[in-house]
Amino acid sequence: MKVAVVHDWLNGMRGGEKVLEAILELYPLATIYTLFHEPGKVSRSIESHRIVTSWLNRVPGIYRYYRNFLPLFPTAVESFDLADFDLVISSSHAVAKGVRAGSATHLSYCHTPMRYIWDAEQDYGFNRVRHLAMRALRSRLRRWDRETARGVDHFIANSRFVHGRIHTCYGRDSEIIYPPVDTKFFTPSPSCPREDFYLSAGALVPYKRTDKIIEAFNKLGRRLVVAGAGPELNRLRKAAKTNVDFRGWVTDEELRRLYRSAKALVTAAREDFGIIAVEARACGCPVIALDAGGSSETIQDGINGILFAEQRVDDIARAIRRFETMTWPVEPVRRQVERFSRENFQARIRSFVSERTEENSAARSAEVQHA
Repeated sequence: MKVAVVHDWLNGMRGGEKVLEAILELYPLATIYTLFHEPGKVSRSIESHRIVTSWLNRVPGIYRYYRNFLPLFPTAVESFDLADFDLVISSSHAVAKGVRAGSATHLSYCHTPMRYIWDAEQDYGFNRVRHLAMRALRSRLRRWDRETARGVDHFIANSRFVHGRIHTCYGRDSEIIYPPVDTKFFTPSPSCPREDFYLSAGALVPYKRTDKIIEAFNKLGRRLVVAGAGPELNRLRKAAKTNVDFRGWVTDEELRRLYRSAKALVTAAREDFGIIAVEARACGCPVIALDAGGSSETIQDGINGILFAEQRVDDIARAIRRFETMTWPVEPVRRQVERFSRENFQARIRSFVSERTEENSAARSAEVQHA
């Protein structure tokens, strides 16, 4: 069976790329199709596959300013020729699910329907001109997004939250398969004691609301380590007091050490799933998180973390104070993290693909017989 895996773009190793990596392990001969690929920015295991890029990959500045080219993404993804494939798996948070799969069975692992156009373009820091441009384009892009959803045979959602978004945006049902966490790598360590700091980790982009976390720590005077890079870095540095330590991008090994030694991970984003929260818990690190999106599914208030109601400085500060009145043994924090393991994810994906391809094959055989 010839397999194509379509991913929006390859310019860093985030949660979506970890899902892609786990899927590709199941299909070592699969070809990757992506809008653009910045060499060296994703794992070696991903780059060991044949990678086919769209014409956007030749556009000057695409790696840095790719969001400016959003109106061209639908045309670019539709330009891929997948006529020779039997199975197409799209890993999509933007336009990958809009690929034309032809006669192949098309399964889409949906990280979220495209937030740029549905409900959160302001969270990506668009300036006034780009905001007005997005408002003008939104109706056309939403129409394209809904229409191309019909070309997906079966959707997979990465959380109950995204399951609901798929139904709202596309009117489609979906199977929920949580993203993979490397629970063999992210583990507690008796030789790495808890230290007197809190951790914020992830891309420094507006929707993560790292600014609110920093304001809360400015107010409280507690030590905060910020691990991550992104366009917000300079602004956040200027806003932070001396108790906030910026580490920039860190390796997985360094991130694991931070999870193991931090008092807690603090996140204020409305995440579709929130893979870093599960990674932290796997290391025995409790999580202080916004009670919304995927965090509501993975964090049990008072057991493996603290949930706060709104993306407000006072709410975050109050949650931290409450956290400090409680004790956090490792075992309850880690409980049930194995359901998010890489092995469980791959077993469920393999089973889902097998069942759905058999169903589609049987349905098409029946159509031929009745033709």
